[in-house]
Amino acid sequence: MMSDDFAEFHDELRTVARELLGKTGDAAVEWSALAGAGWTGLEIPDDFDGTAATFTETAILLEEIGRVAARTPYPAVAAAGIGALCLLEPTTRRDVVLRETVAGTARPVAVLAGNMVPAAGGETACAGTGGIVPTFELVQTGKATLLSGSADFVLDAPAATVLLIPVHAPGGAPGIALVDPGAAGLQITAQPVVDETRSLGKVTALDVVSAPQSFVPFAPGAARPLRDLYDRAALAVACDSLGLAAAMLEATVDYTRVREQFGRPVGSFQAVKHACADMLVESTVARQLVTAALTAMATGAPDSSRSVSMAKAFTGEAAVRIAGDAMQLHGGIGYTWESGIHRYLKRATLNRSLYGSPADHRRGLAARYR
Repeated sequence: MMSDDFAEFHDELRTVARELLGKTGDAAVEWSALAGAGWTGLEIPDDFDGTAATFTETAILLEEIGRVAARTPYPAVAAAGIGALCLLEPTTRRDVVLRETVAGTARPVAVLAGNMVPAAGGETACAGTGGIVPTFELVQTGKATLLSGSADFVLDAPAATVLLIPVHAPGGAPGIALVDPGAAGLQITAQPVVDETRSLGKVTALDVVSAPQSFVPFAPGAARPLRDLYDRAALAVACDSLGLAAAMLEATVDYTRVREQFGRPVGSFQAVKHACADMLVESTVARQLVTAALTAMATGAPDSSRSVSMAKAFTGEAAVRIAGDAMQLHGGIGYTWESGIHRYLKRATLNRSLYGSPADHRRGLAARYR
């Protein structure tokens, strides 16, 4: 189903999201509230009581979450978790997790390393080192199937009720291992980052016994499932950056209209006008790039990964600059803890690095022309 089928509901969806998120303040968003609003089933087929919408609708919610810098694992669950489940072949185990996700009793998190980015050749390379990431693997030992591997900076891994770990089966077929976070031999270690509104962790598996039904192969129609998951995760972060950039622009314009210096609003000064205009230009370009990436992904365009990299690279940098300019244009109060601007700047800084830095994505774009 294309996103055009839901286009008439986009404004309403955005309004409802702002009302729901506006009630939380700095506190974590209740997962039951998101499930009750239907967010957890937005992209899940109606056979499992979902809405059968597209990632375009999910992106609206992701942007609004970024707008308020909300504390919630929803971006990780919606972008990579649900995305991974929908790429798998139908099985009893997968179907149960889908239904539990819609009901709000499950939080599936895909184990995608936040410091990794798919390389131009389709392999997953380590950001900044050029090395190849060791993947999780299933090894048949006697009558047991053992899972081993590790991944760093997995977004919202500590909040997961089920981990979706990309692996290669003993026979070589790629798929997902659905693993209980409390399984023997599996460890989730919290990894502190600059952004206190997020939770990241290192997932390590050492000879974790895996039941046969826990491995689910990707559906035959999924041509490049792991790349698609990384693209969804990267684009979700770009949507978050877009939302926080919009919030910082609005807050800055509102503040410069009322803050007076030398008997007149500081917003009347030419230097401040130019700074706000630059923020608006960057925010507008970022929105166009994110919209183009969402369209390419929704239509299955062959160059969708290129569109995602362009959106992630530009929006990641723009959000940091806009948040930094917002802090300066708020004057002395912008540097105080009470202003709250530091939360947006730290979140934007983490977003810039997650799933590939701007340099990583530009390197991949440049490789197409060599």
